[in-house]
Amino acid sequence: MKLTVKDLANIAGVSIKTLHHYHKIELLIPSEIGESGYRYYGLEELKRLQEILFYKELDFPLAEIKQLLEEETNRMITLEKQKILFERKIERSHQLIQTIKRSLEYTRKGESMDNKLMFKGFETEEEWQHALEDQSNYLKEEYQFDLKTTNIPIEEMNMMAIEAKNFLDSMAESLRNGVKYNDSAVQKIVTAHLNFLNKNGHSFSKEDYVDQTKFFLEDDFHRDMLEQQQTGLAYYLLVVAENL
Repeated sequence: MKLTVKDLANIAGVSIKTLHHYHKIELLIPSEIGESGYRYYGLEELKRLQEILFYKELDFPLAEIKQLLEEETNRMITLEKQKILFERKIERSHQLIQTIKRSLEYTRKGESMDNKLMFKGFETEEEWQHALEDQSNYLKEEYQFDLKTTNIPIEEMNMMAIEAKNFLDSMAESLRNGVKYNDSAVQKIVTAHLNFLNKNGHSFSKEDYVDQTKFFLEDDFHRDMLEQQQTGLAYYLLVVAENL
């Protein structure tokens, strides 16, 4: 198989300019460059482009995609990982669609929607247990720790999940933007998060948070969860915590 830039662009549904950029940043290098400067691609480059576009659809930045593909030399493992990420994204999309439907119903009726319902996550304890199944099983096997969700109000679970997501999203964005670990802006994000936890029934000191971030960095399961969101996030959380 020998494809020109135009051929590859037509097959993948991307622009020639995009492929030139991928070559420039060494994300997708042609298998051959002719004497006249024409780029040619083979089957391996076609497969790699597919993996790149899957990661892009999952909102991974190009620099992170490049690093991931350099680390993941097994195509089966890469595709399996991407499948899992898409399944999680689809599951979350279904939840958001339900929330949108509720919002539309309230809007059509001209009624005010409860603030918590506007950000509703799961509706039942069973949904939460299913969502936390992998983590729960891991903690039991590795640490004999039972991650209990029973007797915790669903509204509280959803509220804490929203806070955790907003916090990690903010920290990941700070890392991507090159905000230093001792910058006042990132320190405020962590302090606000700890204040939220303490105001909502979770006694959580700065020392407790440092211990938690150390655990996240040292434990394979939790480190991988953070690294899937943003490369280096686990270490960044720890360094920020140690400098509060």
